[in-house]
Amino acid sequence: MQETVPTVAFASLGCPKALTDSELILTQLAAEGYRTSKSFAGADLVIVNTCGFIDDAVKESLDTIGEALAENGRVIVTGCLGARAGDDGGNMVQQVHPKVLAVTGPHATQEVMDAVHRHVPKPHDPFVDLVPEVRAEFRGEAGIKLTPRHYAYLKISEGCNHRCSFCIIPTMRGDLVSRPVGEVLSEARALFENGVKELLVVSQDTGAYGVDAQYRTGFWDGRPVKTRFADLCEQLATLAEAHGAWVRLHYVYPYPHVDDVLPLMAEGRILPYLDVPFQHAHPDVLKRMKRPASGERNLERLARWRELCPELVVRSTFIAGFPGETEAEFQTLLDFVAEAQIDRAGCFAYSPVAGAPANELPGALPHAVREERRARFMEVAEAVSVARLQRRVGQTMQVLVDHAPALGRKGGVGRSYADAPEIDGTVRLLPPQKASRTLKVGEFVRARIVAAEGHDLVAMAL
Repeated sequence: MQETVPTVAFASLGCPKALTDSELILTQLAAEGYRTSKSFAGADLVIVNTCGFIDDAVKESLDTIGEALAENGRVIVTGCLGARAGDDGGNMVQQVHPKVLAVTGPHATQEVMDAVHRHVPKPHDPFVDLVPEVRAEFRGEAGIKLTPRHYAYLKISEGCNHRCSFCIIPTMRGDLVSRPVGEVLSEARALFENGVKELLVVSQDTGAYGVDAQYRTGFWDGRPVKTRFADLCEQLATLAEAHGAWVRLHYVYPYPHVDDVLPLMAEGRILPYLDVPFQHAHPDVLKRMKRPASGERNLERLARWRELCPELVVRSTFIAGFPGETEAEFQTLLDFVAEAQIDRAGCFAYSPVAGAPANELPGALPHAVREERRARFMEVAEAVSVARLQRRVGQTMQVLVDHAPALGRKGGVGRSYADAPEIDGTVRLLPPQKASRTLKVGEFVRARIVAAEGHDLVAMAL
């Protein structure tokens, strides 16, 4: 009699770093013979990977858990929200949803699998049950991905050594722990060999890769490689070249040693794109935030980067209305965005996060003031972005196709090197002028930019 294969439903919320945690869990579930599903109803169990950084993310996570409980009743919770304390010091998730079966924090593949095994026993396979288990996060291979086949996130470290006053990530994810360089490179090679055309490197602090390991020398393919940001980028660039693929860097603090990677960008071996979380520009606000750099040094660093790589595109995020922020300090932020010519900028109105030291700072601003400053910031930032996009008109750019129904005969949607998926703009590809010209998802095309529309570009494939 054939045994029924248990099904585990899965919901993944939050940032790309959480997405990679979800991919590890899904890979382990598949390796052990579980089926997975996006539908809560009818599954033997539901796993919800949560986000707990800002209030909106907490609400979305708690609502999703409630939905899973209502539709299924058997729910395991993991992720950042799972590590947050509630009002009485207990676990927040269990306070709000006491019927959940288990709660873990982020980056906890084995703890999640242990909870799954307790409630839905692992399918029996006489051919593999005697083989020693190899946990997904230690394989250095490409497992199940939640992104489209042609791009993938590569997480190179976990945790963060900074103690920014508005952030509780270190309390949820711990201090910086860099993955072994050989493991990272093996996963990158497997991803490229599986058809990935864009590798998005993520962590809490990408430029700090290897600091915790004191930049020790590891080995990959029989060669010594230092566990260091610049060395890793050099190796990733070489791998990408062999497969005609892109490498994009996210969450890079403006450290001086980031200069070492700019030549790779100028040569086109790493995308000339940096996602740099500046957060503010006024030295006093940055000091209250406990950020690792000052506004003046950031302007100097940007100028140096653009000197080394004129094609560099910079995206960043900022916080408006931080406790104690004066109108003059906010004006410094507006001046910085205009002078720094940030290509892509996002802004949050400051929101207190339970457990963050910034909650105790004097000078909390009214909600209306915070929102008004966020709106003013975005008005300036969008004007800068639109003006920089207009300069693209007439250029020919390489575009990675993300969407091309009917082989692109009616056009498609793609991205240039200046556009990270889901957070930046897109390139709308017009229907090809030649009937024989087609577009295919996951392939690169050369395209001439014919117009700019808001945050997006319009192009004709050549």
